Amino acid sequence: MFDQLLASENVVFSAALLLMLLIGAVQATGLFGDIDGMDIDADGDAGVADALLAWAGIGRVPFLMWLVLFLALFGALGLGLQQLVTGLTGGPGSNLLMVPLAAVAALPPTGVAARLVGRIFPSLETTAIDRDELIGLYAEISIGTAREGHPARATVTDHHGQMHQIMVEPDSPDQSFQTGEKLLLVKREGELFKGYSKGDFYLPRLD
Repeated sequence: MFDQLLASENVVFSAALLLMLLIGAVQATGLFGDIDGMDIDADGDAGVADALLAWAGIGRVPFLMWLVLFLALFGALGLGLQQLVTGLTGGPGSNLLMVPLAAVAALPPTGVAARLVGRIFPSLETTAIDRDELIGLYAEISIGTAREGHPARATVTDHHGQMHQIMVEPDSPDQSFQTGEKLLLVKREGELFKGYSKGDFYLPRLD
């Protein structure tokens, strides 16, 4: 059994199954968060690319879960195809042919499985958003003091309830933001956000 799994014609598929188990174990222990779906910004090919991703099931569940499904099906189909070829021809197929064949063959069932998992566990559906969607929301400085040219780390919660860590600085040179201060995000320049103070940070509070 193990000799067959470690045979040169099967090692790619066995490695895929092993990687699937490792990712599943890491996810189960919660060492890493989910990697969300990918954003596609190319105007001309966005429709085709979106259709292909939807067909493959990417975006239906968090990316790591999709990868686990794909690796499981790729590994199982690859091993099964090698056994079929060996039974028909008396020898295994070349990896140059069998690996891409198994990868392509695994995509349709992976898409079906991802859609089924997404329907059974709707809370697993990815909540990936474009970073520009954070503009107009309130963020809170979590570490440091933000000044013009000296951004500080802040947290912001999107409309899915998902928290993001961002770097912010004032949009006005005469402002600065202290730890715990809330600000309205008004623009984004690359990975840097700019904002205005909510205005109530220094008001007295009744405990």
